[in-house]
Amino acid sequence: MQIVWFKRDLRAKDHKALAMAAELGPVLPLYIIEPELWRQPDASYRQWAFVAETLFELREDLARLGQPLLIRTGAVIDVLTELRKRLSITALWSHEETGNGWTYKRDLEVAAWCRGQGVPWHEVQNHGVWRRLKSRNGWSSHWEALMKQSISIAPRLAPIGLDVGGIPCASSLGLAYDTCRDRQVGGRRAGIERLNSFLNVRGEYYQSAMSSPVEGATACSRLSPYLAWGALSMREVAKATEARRRALPPEAKAWRKSLKSFSGRLHWHCHFIQKLEDEPRIEVENLHRLYDGLRPQTPNATLLAAWARGETGYPFLDACMRSLRASGWLNFRMRAMVMATASYHLWLDWRAPGLHLARMFTDYEPGIHWSQVQMQSGTTGINAVRIYNPVKQGYDQDPKGVFIRKWLPELAAIPDPHIHEPWKADLLGNVIDATYPARIFDHFAAAKAAREKVWSVRQGQQFREQAQDIVAKHASRKSTPRARKKTAKMPDTGQLNLPFGDPL
Repeated sequence: MQIVWFKRDLRAKDHKALAMAAELGPVLPLYIIEPELWRQPDASYRQWAFVAETLFELREDLARLGQPLLIRTGAVIDVLTELRKRLSITALWSHEETGNGWTYKRDLEVAAWCRGQGVPWHEVQNHGVWRRLKSRNGWSSHWEALMKQSISIAPRLAPIGLDVGGIPCASSLGLAYDTCRDRQVGGRRAGIERLNSFLNVRGEYYQSAMSSPVEGATACSRLSPYLAWGALSMREVAKATEARRRALPPEAKAWRKSLKSFSGRLHWHCHFIQKLEDEPRIEVENLHRLYDGLRPQTPNATLLAAWARGETGYPFLDACMRSLRASGWLNFRMRAMVMATASYHLWLDWRAPGLHLARMFTDYEPGIHWSQVQMQSGTTGINAVRIYNPVKQGYDQDPKGVFIRKWLPELAAIPDPHIHEPWKADLLGNVIDATYPARIFDHFAAAKAAREKVWSVRQGQQFREQAQDIVAKHASRKSTPRARKKTAKMPDTGQLNLPFGDPL
């Protein structure tokens, strides 16, 4: 009896652990709902809702193969112990997972249980992330080779005859309800539809439109939650993208540029997860330790709450936070801006706003998230310090204020010329501090103060030596001639300063 433990790989097709296990004997596909995992501060109702929908569909897919998904609720070791009493378990199979610190500790406990029970645990690589990686040299070519491997076919399964179990509601897991009315629907079928519509209809102007909060909602692939929870495999997406690119006629220049850009971001997806795999502490500690103590460890609760609710007095920033609350998604540039604003303008330690964003993102992927939270907070020590101007970003990405007016109806009386800076409007007394809050910071003064504090740390030989070590361990191996000339002063990261979250 081969138990296949599904984790963040909720699909039957291109599930290598499932295919390999099926070659050796009868397979029991198992998903364990762990209440303690869903009580962690990075988990949320909207994430569970997406996962539950995906589980329903996965159970149907596996049932058509012969054996529906077995679902149990509880601690993994308790569930495995109970199954071992009823079944002769030959082996446990799963994909490798790069999750949060809680899942890492849980996996150590599962490994110890398997050793004690004499049950081998086979962990199969899920996507382009390597365990115990000694060097980033050649990482990109290894990624390419992995994506060129054949897609695993979903195997036929023999029925086991156990009660398949139920999928609990979110409230039973202690998850507070949130009104994410525009959340993407979970499940593989929805993911396939998003992939096909992006590659054939929506993605033509991806490269030029992805930074816009209005156009990007359609032009971006919107595949991130399906990749984060494994309804689609990275290999499937990479192969489909390459096939579409090869089929394009020569005159399809916009399509070619967009798919090239998209393909690059598929690499970056795994590149950032690799960072957390190589150094799990970046979920809770500054990557560059000389930034320890830079910001107060206890966040200003008033500022944090205003930022989270979208009530900072900066319309474009507030519109982004309200859109996120309603949809569970933001495009990559807006994610970078909202995190940078919390870190620089509000001078909040990145952990608290990082956890809020983690809960808000339906597509929360720990490896991408925490790597990028630190990058946008200036604590990696190797990336450019980017302090986004929330007013300028509004003018650049939402020049007519369409996005702002959608999410901030209380600004209806503000005329178009002042929609990005309502404090300059004549109706000031009727709106500011009446229907819409006054600014809680001055973006110019706050940015100046933050820049001085961050750069004060980036001086001296000790900082540079530690930064060089970080580059050697985590940076990609691509650099520009211009960047290489700067190595005498600061280490070249060899990276694009790519904003975070949904890189797709």
